[in-house]
Amino acid sequence: MTSKHFFLILTAALSLGTATAALAGEGHDHGGASAPANSNGPQRLPDGAVFLPKSAQRQLGVRTLLTEEGDLPRTFELNGKVDMDPNAGGKVQPLNAGRLEPGPRGLPDPGQRVRKGEVLAYVVPSASPIDRSNQAAQLAELRAAKGLADKRAARLNELADTIPRKDIEAAESEARSLTERIAAVGGGLSNREALVAPVSGVIASINAVAGQVVDARELVFEIVDPARLRIEALSFDPALASNIGGAALAVGKERVPLTFVGAARSLREQALPLVFRAEGAALQALAVGQPVRVFVQSKDKVKGIAVPVASLMKNPSNQTVVWVKAAPERFEPRTVTVEPLDGVSVAVTSGLKAGDRVATQGATLINQVR
Repeated sequence: MTSKHFFLILTAALSLGTATAALAGEGHDHGGASAPANSNGPQRLPDGAVFLPKSAQRQLGVRTLLTEEGDLPRTFELNGKVDMDPNAGGKVQPLNAGRLEPGPRGLPDPGQRVRKGEVLAYVVPSASPIDRSNQAAQLAELRAAKGLADKRAARLNELADTIPRKDIEAAESEARSLTERIAAVGGGLSNREALVAPVSGVIASINAVAGQVVDARELVFEIVDPARLRIEALSFDPALASNIGGAALAVGKERVPLTFVGAARSLREQALPLVFRAEGAALQALAVGQPVRVFVQSKDKVKGIAVPVASLMKNPSNQTVVWVKAAPERFEPRTVTVEPLDGVSVAVTSGLKAGDRVATQGATLINQVR
């Protein structure tokens, strides 16, 4: 048998073996096994916990916080709004009706910073034709009287040696008086009312167009200091006003402390208005009239653990949970009960114990591992 014949027989035998395996009966087909699962990647374990390797924790930016239990103030979340601080803001209104004209720098734009005393616009007073004609006639009479007074004073000065000095001074005084009266009446016909900024700050609102006719006391400009604002909150419990231990406002991820100013003595919409003062650079993100959430802390205490709001997640049952680091690469969900604290943090009253490590950053990504 030649080598060529041996190669053909071997090839046929291999082909027959392959076909026999392909036609194997039920229960005898041991096809290719599936690829093994990656046991080193993030995965949800059967008990609901999450396996998260150290490398994945670094990539996801996971950060944890060691919790401590303490006495936290009982906090009430109230609806509020941003108001202008009357000591750091102002309104610009004309005293007389007239036509608006731009100021030296033109009409200001919303958000433009202005200085106290800066001229924002002019108002040209409006008068009826009869009033203007009466003022013009009065001005003509005064000018004629001044001409006569000047001539009389000149003649008396020429006769100063024979006329008492008091007569000369009376004539000169009458001439000066007529000059001032002419200036006053003439200014009433041509003077413009300057609208100046009462405080330094930024333009919060503008209701002005060049050539616009405005009425007296009409609001033209509103100026606020964005670093000093008032926060007004409505409380349906009037007794809360006498039990305030502190307050805070959450602006993004930053906590802004509030200073309690006082409470009104009359109800508004069946609620008592509480006024707070806020200061800080974080207030730049707020606008006058914007609705906000105010966290008022009473003097009463409640035992709990403070954790960031970012740690709170929802499980498939819509329960509030936090992820606790039970082992270096294992995170377990804990169902918790929370109360408001300051807008940035919450008070966990049940579900956690002191010493637990709670995920504060990356908790959303941990919650999405399946």
